[in-house]
Amino acid sequence: MDTKEKVVEKLRSKGLKITPQRLAIIETLEGNRNHPSAEDVYKELSQRYPTISYATIYKTLETLCELGELMEVNIEPHKKRYDPFTEPHHHFRCVNCGKIEDIPLEEVPVPPVPDEVQEKYGIVRMCVYFYGFCPACKN
Repeated sequence: MDTKEKVVEKLRSKGLKITPQRLAIIETLEGNRNHPSAEDVYKELSQRYPTISYATIYKTLETLCELGELMEVNIEPHKKRYDPFTEPHHHFRCVNCGKIEDIPLEEVPVPPVPDEVQEKYGIVRMCVYFYGFCPACKN
């Protein structure tokens, strides 16, 4: 995620007001490597902002994804998670405890897309999800 100031400018360019709630969402996500869901963001902010709504959170998360400031991570069924680290990387989910971690591309390089597939589909991004046991659960 870009700096808070750059994100705020991008939101303003979309015609959105910069409310204390939107700022709090941005601050909650900034540098967050836990891949929070909208529900996680709501739980974290609802005590400080009792009037914050799920609609505000969902709309802000959706807008940040559209602006390229967040990446939607669909690693578990029926629950979207969000990642402010938008550089290409893979994700791992522990099937025991549910922890989600980033796996750098250097550890598992993305296989090349065959030319005929690229020409047919115009691939712009590839998501690789790994499932298994994290080090703590493996022991």
